[in-house]
Amino acid sequence: MLSDIEERGLRRHARAVNGPQDTRLWVDGKQVLCLCSNNYLGLARDPTMAAAVREALHDEGVGAAASRHISGNMRLHREAEAALSRYVRQDDGVLFSSGYSANVGVVQALVGRGDVVFSDELNHASIIDGARLSRASIVIYAHGDPDDLRRKLREHRGRGRGALVVTETLFSMDGDVPPIAPLAALAREFEAGFMVDEAHALGVLGPEGRGVCAELGIRPDVIVGTLGKSFGVQGAFAAGDHETMELVRNRARSYIFSTAPSPALTAAAVASVALVEAAEDRRSALRAHWTRLRQGLEALEFRVVPGDSPIIPVLTGDPEPTMSLSRALLDHGVFVHGVRPPTVPAGKGRLRVVPMANHSAADIDEALAAFAKVRR
Repeated sequence: MLSDIEERGLRRHARAVNGPQDTRLWVDGKQVLCLCSNNYLGLARDPTMAAAVREALHDEGVGAAASRHISGNMRLHREAEAALSRYVRQDDGVLFSSGYSANVGVVQALVGRGDVVFSDELNHASIIDGARLSRASIVIYAHGDPDDLRRKLREHRGRGRGALVVTETLFSMDGDVPPIAPLAALAREFEAGFMVDEAHALGVLGPEGRGVCAELGIRPDVIVGTLGKSFGVQGAFAAGDHETMELVRNRARSYIFSTAPSPALTAAAVASVALVEAAEDRRSALRAHWTRLRQGLEALEFRVVPGDSPIIPVLTGDPEPTMSLSRALLDHGVFVHGVRPPTVPAGKGRLRVVPMANHSAADIDEALAAFAKVRR
């Protein structure tokens, strides 16, 4: 059963109120401020990317019509892989149709039966499913806890077993950044591969938005990133050295057995790399918005999970108060979706408040005013 707000969300018109800004949506014929999108830099309706799509539609058509290993391997796919791997300072890249298929495919390609995956307890479902499908042993370590990872590595690494440590760099539901440097050091110490999912960090954190690892000067064995967030498109990629990426191309089932990404959207992805790289003004605006929102929500005495990212979780507890608060905000013109189990653990329901770079200061004022009204 869909909740009332989910049904209303399904009925919303997918068009913006403020032209290309896309900060407001129509829900049930009402204009509402959107504060739950992953379009962090506000590029999803960027005219440069739209022009790239139009040109690719004219030159290449809509669909690739086959997998990359058959006849779907197009020039634009290779250009996107080159641009994205260069952006994250890796040697090579592999383009996937979604972030879910990227994580599932990469984990399954890198480890198998007899190996072991060390996974953060809050890792995304796609990482969890990739580990399960790989048939490797799975060891869960406490969220962002290097001491627990060390204990688990000592206990389960085992002589002769392949091993992979996997973590996100910016967790999508808590908005926190784990201690990546100690985790990477432990992977090296125990001769395990180190894979990071930078989906929510790319475009937002680090020099030129290149993510947490770039900010720390760490080069993981594999970086996975998605294109449907800061890049404003659709799809995902994995990047690493040539040998590892060749392994992914030839072993990742979600890559081998999927139709290649649309050439039109791939053209937009190529265009978006340059936009994201040069988007310092957008990153500055986004940081200012999330700082004001976080401080304002804390001043209103909402239970805000500590952090320093555009993902601002407001804890609400059980599903009923979570969705009640979401509905109340929608009635006051602000769309913030509630997150409930199984996406988060039981009793850990929340509103995931997310500003975009193209929100205005007035938009943030409007959002805080709505929160103040529902708080009363």
